[in-house]
Amino acid sequence: MEFLPIKRALMSATDKSGLAEFAAFLAGNGVELVSTGGTRRMLDEAGLKVTPVSRVTGFPEILGGRVKTLHPHIHGGVLADKDNPEHVATLRELGIAPFDLICVNLYDFATAAAKGLDLKQAVEEIDIGGPCMLRAAAKNYHSILVLPSPAYYGRAMEEMRGNSMRVGLEFRREMSVLTFAATAAYDRMIADYLAAAAR
Repeated sequence: MEFLPIKRALMSATDKSGLAEFAAFLAGNGVELVSTGGTRRMLDEAGLKVTPVSRVTGFPEILGGRVKTLHPHIHGGVLADKDNPEHVATLRELGIAPFDLICVNLYDFATAAAKGLDLKQAVEEIDIGGPCMLRAAAKNYHSILVLPSPAYYGRAMEEMRGNSMRVGLEFRREMSVLTFAATAAYDRMIADYLAAAAR
């Protein structure tokens, strides 16, 4: 798909800078917002209509927030190839709505590690659902836009304004590359931390 219409977005951000403004831009252009925990509360307080992830999954957040987006109604909506009729038919059959935009950034493990937490406390700051969503969306850039940092909100809005709320394939590919680089760096940081802790 060359130009992807943006109609449904999932937002889950540790770094919330610029997020309310970006979400307001999306909502003002008819985009459905879906969100988790603290991000949803922040968007609610900004006066935006937000669908909780738990309403999409039909399941509450569990294990102290460890499991909230790891669900077929999330990942099916992220990973479906919109150019593949079988994928589209499967979504329809199972009642899964596709996402067009994933706006996710990760738990700040670097800051947590710098606090000198004991190992068990530190591992609680390792993001699992976030990297899964980022990698899934980055893999499926032909059918979805992934934004792994507030640094890209301005460019995304520019792209949408210039293309009637659609985003081009080249921009989506560029964001995919940046996303895989971000998740690789995140995993490297955690691996280095755990290796040092074992010494």
